[in-house]
Amino acid sequence: MTVLQGTRSVLFLTQMYLMMPIMGIVFLPYMLLTPDGARFACKTYARWTIWTARWMVGIRTEIRGTVPADEVLVVAKHQSFFDIIVIFEALPSSRFIMKRQLLYTPVIGQYARRLGCIPVDRGKKGAAIKKMVQDVAAERREPGQLVIYPQGTRVAPGARVPYKVGAGALYDALQQTCYPVATNAGLFWPRTGLRRSPGLAVVEFLPPIPAGLPVPDFMERLEHEVETASDRLMADAGFSTQREMA
Repeated sequence: MTVLQGTRSVLFLTQMYLMMPIMGIVFLPYMLLTPDGARFACKTYARWTIWTARWMVGIRTEIRGTVPADEVLVVAKHQSFFDIIVIFEALPSSRFIMKRQLLYTPVIGQYARRLGCIPVDRGKKGAAIKKMVQDVAAERREPGQLVIYPQGTRVAPGARVPYKVGAGALYDALQQTCYPVATNAGLFWPRTGLRRSPGLAVVEFLPPIPAGLPVPDFMERLEHEVETASDRLMADAGFSTQREMA
């Protein structure tokens, strides 16, 4: 990382995190009035982050595939905070499965609650999955896209982390079409550190998987399609996709 790019990265991250509480406060009355206010605020912040990432550190973004607008399950590769931002901006009415600790994060927690995001206790395994399915059913007040990260955490490019059963449990319980999502965002916005590298961060919505498959078949197809497409996107960006155990 050159000194200039490093300086740009620090300045970008500084303004990005400063804008989060500023926008949170500015939009607070609108957020309290209606969930649409919370969504508008978060969309505004996502667009701001995408725009400043482009001109400050050279990260361009591209959405590929068909972005769903119906009530569907979206199961996405998760490499960095940036893919959350890009997916949220792309989907018209999304809410996320998120770890419970984030509910206590200033600004993020309050807005996530208002959007109807579903918190989970990742350490409780079977009990957490059952509670997650119950909470999702309770929150289905209006159509929207439910987003879950099947590996449960950010995964560095090239690392291998097994897919967890939570995505399969939701697919089975909701009986909805699933849209797999691939990305290469972690090449330019890594899960740790300050470095932000210029390049084209792609989020690709893959062909949908219909409802009704046996869960083992669904999980096998999901992992194959998401990992294959993500490897392709990373290879197109010049990254060697030889995998390592995380």
